[in-house]
Amino acid sequence: MTPPPAPHLDAIFAALSDPTRRAILTMLLEDDMAVTDVADPFEMSLAAVSKHLRILAEARLITQERRGRVIWCKLEPDAMRAATVWIQGFGLFAEMDLDAFERFLEHEGGDAGAGAGD
Repeated sequence: MTPPPAPHLDAIFAALSDPTRRAILTMLLEDDMAVTDVADPFEMSLAAVSKHLRILAEARLITQERRGRVIWCKLEPDAMRAATVWIQGFGLFAEMDLDAFERFLEHEGGDAGAGAGD
């Protein structure tokens, strides 16, 4: 019998289900960013972006750190390991192609403004 998935797996998949949050993760692939810089390309309030960031942080996909008066967001690259292991458990994927996954995230991030007004 297969062991049950990690308890935070639901939070990871829920966080990844939203196109705005996927766009944020794509942005954070490049470098750490201040919350205001993360919010800049989106047509929504800073409070709405902060809610998305909170969900990503609760899923452990990002961490947030205060540096002076600025809150910085950092991608946690190993955070999706549990989801990757779970998906690979189905034997449908020989190996995770991280380059293809990055291209997928970039493609999904292209319509980051969709879903505005959260």
